[in-house]
Amino acid sequence: MPDTVKDAATAAKSSGAKSNAAKSNAATATAVLPVWNLMDLYANVDSPRLRGDLTRVDQAAQEFEQRYQGKLAGLPGSELGAAIAAYEQISETLSRLSSYAQLMHAGNMTEAEIGRFYQTMQERVTDITSRTLFFALEINRINDAILEKQLADPAAARYRPWLRDVRAFRPHQLADDLEKLLHEKAVAGRNAWIRLYDETMASLRFEVDGKRLTSTEVLHLLSHKKPEVRREAGRAFGLGLGENVRTFALVINTLIKDKEVEDRWRGYAKPVSARNLGNFVEDEVIDALVAAVRESYGELSHRYYAMKAKWLGVKQLDYWDRNAPLPEDDDREIGWEEARDTVLTAYGAFSPDLAGIGKRFFDNAWIDAPARAGKAGGAFAHPTVPSVHPYLLLNYQGKARDVMTLAHELGHGCHQILAGSQGHLMADTPLTLAETASVFGEMLTFRAILAREKGPKRRRVLLATKVEDMLNTVVRQIAFYDFETRVHDERRKGEITAERMGEIWLAVQRESLGPALRFEPEYQYYWSYIPHFIHSPFYVYAYAFGDCLVNSLYAVYQDAHPNFVNKYMDMLRSGGTLRHKELLAPFNMDAGDPKFWRRGLNVIKGFIDEIEAAR
Repeated sequence: MPDTVKDAATAAKSSGAKSNAAKSNAATATAVLPVWNLMDLYANVDSPRLRGDLTRVDQAAQEFEQRYQGKLAGLPGSELGAAIAAYEQISETLSRLSSYAQLMHAGNMTEAEIGRFYQTMQERVTDITSRTLFFALEINRINDAILEKQLADPAAARYRPWLRDVRAFRPHQLADDLEKLLHEKAVAGRNAWIRLYDETMASLRFEVDGKRLTSTEVLHLLSHKKPEVRREAGRAFGLGLGENVRTFALVINTLIKDKEVEDRWRGYAKPVSARNLGNFVEDEVIDALVAAVRESYGELSHRYYAMKAKWLGVKQLDYWDRNAPLPEDDDREIGWEEARDTVLTAYGAFSPDLAGIGKRFFDNAWIDAPARAGKAGGAFAHPTVPSVHPYLLLNYQGKARDVMTLAHELGHGCHQILAGSQGHLMADTPLTLAETASVFGEMLTFRAILAREKGPKRRRVLLATKVEDMLNTVVRQIAFYDFETRVHDERRKGEITAERMGEIWLAVQRESLGPALRFEPEYQYYWSYIPHFIHSPFYVYAYAFGDCLVNSLYAVYQDAHPNFVNKYMDMLRSGGTLRHKELLAPFNMDAGDPKFWRRGLNVIKGFIDEIEAAR
């Protein structure tokens, strides 16, 4: 998969589209690809159920506000528990509505009517949640001693993990009227800028060999067998981004300034502090991760890409050759059925129960696989709500990386189903742990493919592909984090020009990828297609966190840790109820230990050692 978009944080496709499968863009990859059906959410945008849910949840929010506002501290525990349960039900209905609109929009970002529906739903949901906004704010004002008395009742005690997480933000909470103002203005502020970015990216076309291609299609060509195709695609993409870079620079400048103002009012020490708190991970843990990866650039990415340049017979790799297939790679197209069977077999060898959950995505219309014009790029798993099920968006084009993307997103989907038993308020997992099941699913699939491959050349290709994916997940994502950090810090001194943005981008790329890479001028614009910079600032370090964590976790599994599979499944079922220290304790792992990150990075180093020794 492209190294930039592992999971777009938003969602996709048109309403209850029938499962009329579309032809794969990779013509030999498969006959048909699945298209999801959103009818499990709503039948269509005019569905009576959708309209009825809007009316009912609006009324429920009004009644909730009238019943509980200003009264939470005085409620007995049983009534506080009932209030939280009512709030959860309202929140789940609103999330169902929002999920449908998000999936609609990501499936066709260039259709005006879908865009209108998406914006209208955002505004309606914002209006309704303005009535329930008081709830979390008021919970945070309850005295600790009073709350402990309330939590003695089982009805309230069930929500202790959720209350813990809500109250973690107490030091950064503003006055109620300011919180409501920020909440209501979001649809005409931050959310509107994000929509502008998404729809602009979805509408871009890049001319390659006389054809006008989407971003997904042109990025796919960067792993083409022919170097001249990779070169034309890479340059076309960079130049196309450059033609729109002023718009993208305005979007990111505005969003960073908006975040800086809010962070200042809330008292966050650094631009990343809000993200770390939201992930419930200590600053020093992330600092240790970033430092460990940056210190490993030389022995990982610099070393690997120097080796790859020699394999391709050049002194330096042009940037468009970074993901080029190796000379001995047959570059065959992998059909959808083969990809499905490969992933499910790997999952099943680990846990039949996990494979059974994964199989449901294929047996039902829960996956949207074809690449098509207007569709969101990359891939993601959208959890929707526990009472329904997740949906997966892919842009499957028959490459080995697409199989790994399927394994990754299916891991997310299985995790989301297992965590759904915690209920809507506590199913969500912090980003640092949300990548565990996805990356573990990739590792299971890779190890299964590698184990059945006996030919030395094919094993080298598989190992190299895995190393490149791990470098994309660890080195590249920490480089993206470094870029964000530099840009957010510099933005505090004033607006950053598009040219300066490109300078920072190129500096970070040279530092992280090393002297074996050569960058042409148009590469300075490539920062602008990373959606996480726009959607979710500082999200990217979660990928490196997850990859290193899984590398260490998989080593524990290989060492036949007692009852590993059951402990792993229990970890996924816990959703957001436990923090990372509690989740890793059963495996005798601690992310707060600096050696933890080195163990994870050594797995990548070991793969590179194996490739080098085999050549």
